[in-house]
Amino acid sequence: MPADRSAFSLTLRVYWEDTDAGGVVYHASYVRFLERARTEWLRAAGYDQTTLRGENGLLLVVRAMRLDFLGPARLDDLLTVTVTPVEAKGASLRCRQSVLLGERPLLTAEVEVACLRAADFRPIRIPAGLLADLMPNPGAPC
Repeated sequence: MPADRSAFSLTLRVYWEDTDAGGVVYHASYVRFLERARTEWLRAAGYDQTTLRGENGLLLVVRAMRLDFLGPARLDDLLTVTVTPVEAKGASLRCRQSVLLGERPLLTAEVEVACLRAADFRPIRIPAGLLADLMPNPGAPC
């Protein structure tokens, strides 16, 4: 688990598959970058999606996402994708994310993740242990 649970970052390289014909990152690729960072954030906290579903019967799914595109990323850029948990309420967790090129933000996002029961896709409260491992101060805004 990272020492500072309030922030997590992942470094990603931009490949051809991420770009349009001009070598600029296609807008939908940013959603994949954000997903990879959230997945690795969970993994760094000791969780993975397969175990959450198989052993705990839980799914963490995106409920809402707001993206602000601030600048282009290009082929071969080395990007930093961040995850910062902001707030947890019942069955939802809100994170702020960013995609950076060096120190320059290229995209900011706010992502709401819902916790669902895998058996019937109904919302379920985020288990206290999971919440404690993900949030710097569970139950309170960061």
